[in-house]
Amino acid sequence: AQPNAGAAPKTCRSKKAPEEPAARAPDVDSLGFQAMDRNVPGLSNVILQKLNMKSYEDYKSAMDGRKSGSDFGIRTYFDMFQKMEDTFKFCVECKKLPDALPDPKSLRRCKRCQNVYYCGVVCQRANWPMHKKFCKKLKLVALDRLVEWLVFTGDIPFPTDTWTKPARDVKGWEDWFSMQEQLEEKLGAIVAGRYMTLLWANAGKPRPEDTELRESIRRLVTDFHSRPLTIGLGLRLFGIDPLTRPLTVHVVGASHVETLNTRLTDYDELTRMFPGHQGMEVVMVGVDVVDGPIMRPPLTTLAPRGRVYLSSYKGLYHDFWESHVETKLAARPDLVVGFHPGFHACPDLLAGWLPTLLLLRDYGLPVLFTVYSEQELKASLQILVELETHIVGYASNPFASLRPEQVYSNPNKPPVYCSSHYIALLGAEAALGAEELEDDD
Repeated sequence: AQPNAGAAPKTCRSKKAPEEPAARAPDVDSLGFQAMDRNVPGLSNVILQKLNMKSYEDYKSAMDGRKSGSDFGIRTYFDMFQKMEDTFKFCVECKKLPDALPDPKSLRRCKRCQNVYYCGVVCQRANWPMHKKFCKKLKLVALDRLVEWLVFTGDIPFPTDTWTKPARDVKGWEDWFSMQEQLEEKLGAIVAGRYMTLLWANAGKPRPEDTELRESIRRLVTDFHSRPLTIGLGLRLFGIDPLTRPLTVHVVGASHVETLNTRLTDYDELTRMFPGHQGMEVVMVGVDVVDGPIMRPPLTTLAPRGRVYLSSYKGLYHDFWESHVETKLAARPDLVVGFHPGFHACPDLLAGWLPTLLLLRDYGLPVLFTVYSEQELKASLQILVELETHIVGYASNPFASLRPEQVYSNPNKPPVYCSSHYIALLGAEAALGAEELEDDD
């Protein structure tokens, strides 16, 4: 899995010195493509070739909705699913790509997981001692990758119900699912639906048992609702009560991950989490925000009572702060959330994030960051300690996505999970020592 991703950024100019060269934010998706090139030579180029795209810009045009699938030769459901699968085809043992083989069609897929590929029996046998540790998990990865299409068709998520328990008593997904009335009927309707049938008629893989499909839908539902419920968790952690006043939440570093195909109702689970709330606005801010229904200016008035209002700003957060927050064109946030900021990944990303991290620290804003794994958690904590931020706490996220995601270039590693851990920050303080951090609960 890559850090939170986005498109090639727009250039931004300082209002005080317009003659200065334009400042650029790091191009996270492009860095992700380069990282894949380093891990598996040429893999990102294969992705582009398989999608009939000439360049990374073509890829971003598709992500941003500026070009349709037909522009790249995708004309049927079968084409779409096959091209998606083609991007995963390389020998997981020797890293050879199809074009490097005498017969590009000779790659064989593991029959157990339907996920990883081998160029022949020799590589498959050599890789088995490693692959067998992850084969069962990778089967879930491959299944969820296909069933995720039902998020785009609108089948997932199913309609949810107002919470029958106070938010403080909902400790995780088991409690959340227990509040959903007629859950099995809802899952059954999706399994028996038109788009599920279309999927398995065109996926090029055998249709799994209905029980497996139901579990996949459950995992994808948690993936969909993980972001709004993590925002709700952040409000609770900082003692911010949506029932007492209208609230504003900024999602910083937002990209196509949060905004591609986003609907105006996608964060309405916050209303079911906090029935009777006074109104919430969630503003997506990032250089890679995708144009769509939520591409509308932030509110200059209070959020509508009992509603979650989504808006966005395409640009750098510190520019947004100067042009909108300081001029009162947008409300000062009650909470700032960053989903997988990825500033730990490389110096370029950290440099791009630094002005925002310092702004959040110096204005003493309540901040919640999420990460994919414990390894990423430790690396991020180290950076935040060096920046002398006040780390209120960090822990496993009870609303982490339950959908496993493979490390793209090397599937034979433990899968990661979106927003698996969180870090809560508030203002600045003297840096803690490493031993204190390790002992922190």
